[in-house]
Amino acid sequence: MAGSGAPVEDLGRFSDPSLLILSSLASGPKHGYAMMEDIRAFAGARLEPGTLYGALARLERRGWIEALPAEERRRPYRVTGAGLAALREQLATMERIVTTGQARLAGAPEGGR
Repeated sequence: MAGSGAPVEDLGRFSDPSLLILSSLASGPKHGYAMMEDIRAFAGARLEPGTLYGALARLERRGWIEALPAEERRRPYRVTGAGLAALREQLATMERIVTTGQARLAGAPEGGR
């Protein structure tokens, strides 16, 4: 569990928009379009506006991000301490999965049998 009481398991699978958004906001506040561009650059994933804003609303309800005052019709968001804790925990879990998967692949016979 991370800061706000919402279970980190709620973050979802590694390609979940929430994980991508938290990763983007970890480098600083951004508005929606800037997040979409950043996510495309670092993850190669394209989030549609509906997906992005739905995930932003869920993250805000959990207390993992917060909206900042609008700047020229754009509303930037920033990650909260609870959001950073959730991101750290999820990335640590992913790191264990990657390490285990790579070790098992190294010992796997050719052809997967």
